[in-house]
Amino acid sequence: MFSVIKRKIATLSSDFEYYVSRWKHSRNLPALERSDRHILNALNKDGVCVTTLADLGLNSSSELLNAAYNQLSHMENANNDHLEQKWPQIYTVTGLPEFYAWGIEKRLINIIENYIGLPIAFHGVHLRKDFNNKHQFGTLLWHSDAEDRRIIKIFIYLNDVEEKTGPFEYIPRSLTPLFSWNYFQLYYKLWKSGYMGIDDEEVKPVIPKSAWKSCPGPAGTVIIVDTKNALHHGTVRTEDRSALFFCYTANPPERPDLCTQYWDDTYPRAELRSSSDAVKIPT
Repeated sequence: MFSVIKRKIATLSSDFEYYVSRWKHSRNLPALERSDRHILNALNKDGVCVTTLADLGLNSSSELLNAAYNQLSHMENANNDHLEQKWPQIYTVTGLPEFYAWGIEKRLINIIENYIGLPIAFHGVHLRKDFNNKHQFGTLLWHSDAEDRRIIKIFIYLNDVEEKTGPFEYIPRSLTPLFSWNYFQLYYKLWKSGYMGIDDEEVKPVIPKSAWKSCPGPAGTVIIVDTKNALHHGTVRTEDRSALFFCYTANPPERPDLCTQYWDDTYPRAELRSSSDAVKIPT
């Protein structure tokens, strides 16, 4: 009993320090370009903003795409047709310069820092291929990520994504505000699952399917999402989907142990297929 109370006090103290730190840092947030403010507004409202590489207009986007397709063409054959559950094929590409350069574009960093409200850490990039699956499991279940109190992940589609390709789907945060009945019901179900995720049938009684937001789009679609505070999942698909996943948190994050997968040996590292040297990740 004493240990439970001690943990609760420690959590409350940590949360208080977090909100004080955000308040103090609010006067130091970088200025945003007017054209970028709608991204921040969308994140604050619903936790997600959908745009495109063309609309973002970042200088390094063409190099990013060229490098992504080059790496994608060299990914090994998954040889998983016989499996009932086909887990995604993931390569860490953080150390390759084209991916790292895009991830630290100043305009992008400014948007993310304004949303997170603290100095941020860019943890890295995964190149990921998701395969056709008939049933929900893993990240196909509705879930919330746990690296930090606010997390920004950026997904970039590398092929056209429609219903058969399994678009990203989310529940707008405005439908599940903190301490609301909807929030309590969904996150209680998540807690009962051990935070492993819940399926569509568990979500429908709380938030009807008509309110879920699907994000189909052509190659180059960019989804900027707070994966902690917007309940989300990948949808069941009949065709494969390839995408890039970038990850950002406050510096330091609440759970740094969950962030190492973007630069350690959790997943195979893609080989350098460029004449330039790989960018070294700061320690």
